[in-house]
Amino acid sequence: MQEMQFASRFPKPEGAGFYRMAQGIPVSSLGIGSYLGAMDDETDRAYTEAVCAAVRGGINFIDTSLNYRHQRSERNIGAALQHLFREGINRADLIVCTKAGFLVPNAVPAGLSQDDIAGGMHSMAPAFLFDQCQRSRKNLGLETLDVLYLHNPEAQLRYVTREIFDDRLRRAFELLENLVAKNQIRFYGAATWDGFRKPAGHAEGLSLGKIVELASQAGGKNHHFRFIQLPVNLATREAFALKNEQSTAGLVTTLDAAEWCGITAVASASLMQARLSRGLPDEVSEHLPGLQTDAQRALQFVRSVPGVRVALCGMSHAAHVTENLRIAAVPAPGRKEFLEMFQPSA
Repeated sequence: MQEMQFASRFPKPEGAGFYRMAQGIPVSSLGIGSYLGAMDDETDRAYTEAVCAAVRGGINFIDTSLNYRHQRSERNIGAALQHLFREGINRADLIVCTKAGFLVPNAVPAGLSQDDIAGGMHSMAPAFLFDQCQRSRKNLGLETLDVLYLHNPEAQLRYVTREIFDDRLRRAFELLENLVAKNQIRFYGAATWDGFRKPAGHAEGLSLGKIVELASQAGGKNHHFRFIQLPVNLATREAFALKNEQSTAGLVTTLDAAEWCGITAVASASLMQARLSRGLPDEVSEHLPGLQTDAQRALQFVRSVPGVRVALCGMSHAAHVTENLRIAAVPAPGRKEFLEMFQPSA
């Protein structure tokens, strides 16, 4: 198990429980995302500065994707990482995650068959994923990616049968296990939008149990499918309120199933693209004291949800980082307290 050397540099947040263990790795319970923003030089500089500010302030979980701002977000993060490494930040202290699946302009490998593309925009073909991994490693300037997610794999279910989909997932997992063996990635997972928010048996829904079964077929009992990402926020509660996963005890929520399977759950859309950063009901302030802004309260809610290890928030400016990091010194409610305050309802 990796020691919490990074966390020890931030004693107040560490004492307030800001850091948690995920797959034996100490992670900040607030992560920086890089989804939105204009594709221009000013935004590039702002993102690089924001990532540097985040790590200097105690955040060590960084999330991006090859298709975010057509590779610019990855490259901005790569530039930030080089600054940070020169300052003495240890590579082993950072968890850098990216995604592959959507076809990105100027980043589609030659020879990709139309049979390997779903809906003209998505692929999980092994050759495609291998290519995307190499591009991400170059963009980020990293030999090894900590997590490579399949990006919204459920998008393919609109175009192919479940049988074809499962076969594509299994073949993708075989490739990803090979990348682990080559030390190009440490773990892989699925970053989803709708997949885990559908009722059990839905035609476009994902079953975490089935995904783990396919990963086991590809990599054995010690497979490296260890992360999922899904929307969790004050308005999007299916992850902890909708019982859609089969278990020996009957239907359970996705977050409960993830804990049972040893899968780390990462929450996306914590602020619902800033829509939850203002105008929250007074009861939220009452339940989550010690914070100054609605954005902070919305983030505190997400990182308090039982089963969530990291709450992601897009932060494209250093000022956003400074504001959001104020939650680091305020302990999040525990499971029992959270469930008493916020009754789950999908």
